[in-house]
Amino acid sequence: MEWHTAVVSPRGVWWKPAGRQERLWIMIAFAWCMVLFAMMPFWHLKGGQNPSGIRSRVETKAFAVRVERFIQDYQVGEEAGIPVVAPPPGSDVYLQATMWAWKPVLQLEEGASYVLHISSLDVNHGFSLYPANINFQIVPGYDYGLEITPNSVGEYKILCNEFCGINHHQMLGKVIVVPPGTTAGAVGGER
Repeated sequence: MEWHTAVVSPRGVWWKPAGRQERLWIMIAFAWCMVLFAMMPFWHLKGGQNPSGIRSRVETKAFAVRVERFIQDYQVGEEAGIPVVAPPPGSDVYLQATMWAWKPVLQLEEGASYVLHISSLDVNHGFSLYPANINFQIVPGYDYGLEITPNSVGEYKILCNEFCGINHHQMLGKVIVVPPGTTAGAVGGER
């Protein structure tokens, strides 16, 4: 085995034109890249992925004030020290992410429409609603508004799927979907 530096040209025929089969595979790979590139805008407009929603810039302090006002207006109980809120159908619903916590616990009615506003107050977080397949990234300084209509009664976990620090694994939130007309506070305890 002969050793040499990178200054010396390697042995072989690397400088000769590509053969017929190699050119064919390069053309196939290029054509496939163009298909995938063309699919990106098409899939965004016609695909069945999560909706993009409504995004707007927001000061983190202003969003925290909105969340606190939302909690004061609709709190029906408390669960492990986190307020449980039951907003009326058709209202704006606020959820904030901070390192290792989602606030508040949401109690929503099945079949009712809401606009869910989510933002982070500190670092990037990932929003994943389990077992439903809803995932997106939450960035500080942006209010993500999603039009939602819960369609199944039950408890849904909110997981952070973007590493946010040492206690990232404990960052769990909850959405409770109740049957239509359920009285406020029936699930979250008393105020």
